Amino acid sequence: MISRRNFTVGAGLSLLLGSVLGTFSEPAHGEPARKTAKRLILFFSPNGTVHRHFRPTGDGAQFQFAPGSILEPLTPHKNDLVVCDGIDFHGFDNHEGGMAGMLTGAPGGGIFGGRSVDQYVASKLTSTAKFPSLELGVATSAWGAQTQTRMAYAGPGRFASPEDKPLEAYSRIFGDVARAANDPGAAQRVLAKRQSLLSVVKGDLVDLGRKLGPGERAKVEEHLTSVRAIEKRLTTPIGDCKAPIAPVALDPQTAANVPKLVESQINLMTLALACGITNVASLQLSHTVSPLVMSFAGVSEAHHELSHKSDADPAGVLNFVKAERWFAEQFGNLLTQLKATPDPAGGTLLDSSLVIWCKEMGDSRMHDAKSVPFVIAGKAGGAIQTGRYMKFGGVSHKKLLASICLAMGVDASPAGVDATGLPGLVSA
Repeated sequence: MISRRNFTVGAGLSLLLGSVLGTFSEPAHGEPARKTAKRLILFFSPNGTVHRHFRPTGDGAQFQFAPGSILEPLTPHKNDLVVCDGIDFHGFDNHEGGMAGMLTGAPGGGIFGGRSVDQYVASKLTSTAKFPSLELGVATSAWGAQTQTRMAYAGPGRFASPEDKPLEAYSRIFGDVARAANDPGAAQRVLAKRQSLLSVVKGDLVDLGRKLGPGERAKVEEHLTSVRAIEKRLTTPIGDCKAPIAPVALDPQTAANVPKLVESQINLMTLALACGITNVASLQLSHTVSPLVMSFAGVSEAHHELSHKSDADPAGVLNFVKAERWFAEQFGNLLTQLKATPDPAGGTLLDSSLVIWCKEMGDSRMHDAKSVPFVIAGKAGGAIQTGRYMKFGGVSHKKLLASICLAMGVDASPAGVDATGLPGLVSA
C-alpha cells in the first residue's frame, strides 16, 4: 500500500504547485485532417429550465429569441450560436444524477474512464500549455466537494474542483509572472525550490515502486507520470503575457458579490486562454439545487426554489426567468470577451474556440432530463457552422460529448455507438 507519507507529499505537491494533474499525448496517426477548435470552454448554470421560456422561435437559420425569453440577452451573439434542442440524458435524471453524468456520460463512471469530457480532451491534446485545464467557479464551495456540487472529474470519483476565489485563481495562474515582474530573480528561486522538492518526491516514489507488487507499482508509475508532467509545466514559459491587476478579495459566500466574482473569473479565464496558459477551461456558476438568492437579478428566493414554481404561480415563474436571463447575460459577457480578444493566428478567440453552455437537467419542475438545454458558441476553428437552432429529437447526450471530441480533434470512440456525434453539427 502507498504510505500515508508519500500520499501526503504527493497531495501537498499538487497544492504547492497549483497544477491540475494531466498528461499529453500525440494525436492518432492516419486520421483524416479536419478543421478543429484550439480551445474548449465550458460554462455551467444550474437547475434546468422552463422550455417554453427558453426555446427560440423558428427553426434552422431562421430563428429568433422571443422578447422576454431566457435567451433574448444573447441576441447580439445570435450568429455565433447553435441552440440545441432534443438532447436527452438516457438512463438517468434528477439533480444529482444530472450533475454527475452531464459531462462524464453517465453517473458512476461514464464513458471516459471516470473523467469528464473536459478532462478527457485535456489529456488528449498535444499542447505546451502550462495547465492542461483550469476550473473556475462562483458560489461553488459552500456545500463542499460532493456529487451535487462538482461537474468535472479527473478520474473515477476524483473531482476536478473549481476555484471560486478569483484572488486565489489569480495567484495560481499569474503568480509567477507577477513575482517575476517585481523581482526578476524570484521566478528562478521559486523554480529551483520546486524542482528540488520534485526530485525528492520522484526519488521516494521510485524507491517505493521497487518494494511493491505489480498492481500497486502501476499506481506509483501513474503518480510518477503526473510528477513528470508537473516538471514539464514548471519550465514552460508563458511568453509575452503580463500579469493583470490582481482582483479584489471578495467573500465568495456573499450573494451580493456574485456579479463581481463572475466578472473577475471571466477576465482571468479569457486572459489565460489568450496567453496559451491553458486550452481547456470551465466556469461553473453555483451548482445543482443551488441555494443562491440572486437579489442582484431582482429576485428574493433561492434559485432552486424558483426553479420549481408552477404555472399556477406566474410571478414565481417570471422570477425564475429573470434569474435565467441573468445567467444568459453572463454567458453573453464571456462571448463578448472572447470575441474582443485576438487569436495570435488570426481572427478572435471565439472563432477558434468551442464554447458550451450546459445544464444538468431539462424541465426544472419535472426533474427530468428530456431536452436538456445546451447552447454552443464559437466556430471551433471552422468545425461548426453557427447561427442555427437545431432539433435532435431526443438523441442521447453522449452524441454531444462525442461532438465535443470531434470538434476538438480527439478520439470520440469512447462514446461507442454515439461516436459519430450529433448529426449535422460538426463538419467532416
